Parts: sequence; C-alpha cells; structure tokens
Amino acid sequence: MSEKIYTAGLVVIGDEILSGRTHDKNIAQVASWLQVQGIRLDEVRVVADVQDRIVEAVNALRARNDYLFTTGGIGPTHDDITVDAMAAALGVDVIIHPTARAILEKYYADKGGLNEGRLRMARTPDGAELIPNRKSGAPGIKIGNIFMMAGVPHITAGMLDALTGTLEGGAPLLSETIGGWIPESEVSDLLRETEQAHENCQIGSYPFFREGKVGSNFVIRSTNAEDLQSCVDTLCDGLGTHGFDFTPGGI
Repeated sequence: MSEKIYTAGLVVIGDEILSGRTHDKNIAQVASWLQVQGIRLDEVRVVADVQDRIVEAVNALRARNDYLFTTGGIGPTHDDITVDAMAAALGVDVIIHPTARAILEKYYADKGGLNEGRLRMARTPDGAELIPNRKSGAPGIKIGNIFMMAGVPHITAGMLDALTGTLEGGAPLLSETIGGWIPESEVSDLLRETEQAHENCQIGSYPFFREGKVGSNFVIRSTNAEDLQSCVDTLCDGLGTHGFDFTPGGI
C-alpha cells in the first residue's frame, strides 16, 4: 500500500450556504467518503455564486492537492455558474456534452422534454467526462483530477457512490478515541509531548460540557496500526499518572 498521503480540497459553492438558508451537509459526507478511499480532506472553502471567487478557490486548492471536489452550482438556473467558472479556471471552452444531453433527453422525455434550463445541465468544460447520477438524471462532471458534484446532499451521495474505488489513495487513516471527565487545559502538555514522541500520529482534543462537568475526548489518528497503539498506550499511561480516569472509545 502506498506510503504517500493523498489529499483533496473541497469548494462548496452557493449563496444559500453563506446566508444560512441552507445548512451544508456535504462537507461531512465528502470527508467521510474520502477517508474510506485513503484520501484526506485537507481544506474546504465556501464561496458565493461569483465566478471570480470560484475561479480563485479552484485554482488555489487544485494546485496543492491530489484531487479537487466541488459541490453546488451545476443545476438549471442562471446562478448555476460552476461549469463556467471551472472552464475559466482551466482555460477551456464550455460545450454541450453529447452524452449528457442524451441522458437528459431520456430522463425528461416524460417530464415535458428538454428546455433551455434543463439543457444547461448538459454543459461541461471541454474535455470532461461524466459522473453517473441515478437520482435525478443530470450527471456530475469529472475533468482530470477535479470532480464537480451536485449541491443536494442525497444526489452528491449517489455521485460519490459512483466514484467509489476509482481514485488512487494511500493507507487509510486509523483512529482510536480515549475520553473522560478531563479538562483539556490540565493535560495539554501531555497531549503535546505524546504527539511529539509519535511522529506518525496526530492527537485531536475535543472538549465538552455535560451534567455540569467538563470533559474531553482525545482522538488519536495514524496510518500505522502499531504506531497508533503505541501512542494510545502512552497517552493512557500519562492520563493515569496524572490521576485521571479514562474510557476507551470515548464518552
């Protein structure tokens, strides 16, 4: 299995996300899906339906990641400009993709046929391939290492399912959780020292307040099972030495 760490960027596109009218669910599902593929979500940007902003975000994130995903802005309305922005970012023309047109013609045959708005969903950057969409006809778009998907979460999920197993990834990230009624401020040195002693591991601290008490869950991550276990053991020993009770699996 590859030792290389594969990363992806995600650009979430839409005024409705920034205004709060729509609560984004795609970040979590894209991140979870990528994790299973052995790819880490490295950065997310949420941008408005403004072409220059989309181009800027696309070019920044595709330059420093193995893959780039976008969600939103590939529908039938005038503010769905992701295809135009992506074509501008890549320096190619926008075309009516013949296969996408045929898919939409078939899908809408008993729904009033293709109109100008529906035909917009057949537009792709020149040179693109399609990502199947079994939910609503209009396909997603793949061009190089860039994947353009719908903003509607259940449609995005179907497109991710269609991509499962098609992207090269590295070793999957493994994780263990340790939790307790432990104020993170009292063990911050222990967390830092334990992480520094295990260079292939990362420790995330997630405090909470319940039942009138402060606690924390500590998530240890690594691509190596032995390194992970060593880090977990060291942290547990340290917590015990500091006089804290803890629960494997978190609380």
